[in-house]
Amino acid sequence: MNHTKDTHDLEFAYKVRRALNESAENIPNSALERLASARKIALSKKKQAAPVAVRSFSGVLAGNSGFSFQGPSSLIGKLGIAFPLLVLVIGLFGIYEYEQQQRITDLAEIDVAVLVDELPPDAYLDTGFRAFLNKSEE
Repeated sequence: MNHTKDTHDLEFAYKVRRALNESAENIPNSALERLASARKIALSKKKQAAPVAVRSFSGVLAGNSGFSFQGPSSLIGKLGIAFPLLVLVIGLFGIYEYEQQQRITDLAEIDVAVLVDELPPDAYLDTGFRAFLNKSEE
C-alpha cells in the first residue's frame, strides 16, 4: 500500500513539473525580462557565504578534551589514554582471579563431598555403579 502511495506521489510530481514547463513557455517576454531582472537583483543582495574554517589537530582523540600528544600537555594527553587502559587491565585481572577462586572453591566442595561420603572413591569410577546411579535418578 505504501509503495502505491509513493508511486502516485511520484506520478503527481511529474504531472506538476510537466504542466509548469508547458506554462513557462507561454509567459510573455515582458514578464520574462522582469523575472530575469528580479533574479539579478536578488542574487546581488544575497549574502556572501562565509568561508568555512576547518581546524585539524593531529594526535587528538575524540572525548580527550582537546589534549594532544604534542606540545606542553603531552603528559596529560598520554595519561588520558594510559589510565583507562590500566583500569581495564586491572579489572580483567580481578575478574580472572575471582573466577579462579570460585573454581577452587567448587572443586574443594566436590572433594569434601566425595571424602565425607560412605562410598569409597573407587566406586565412582565403576561403570556399573554409574549406571546404577543413573537408574535411581530416573
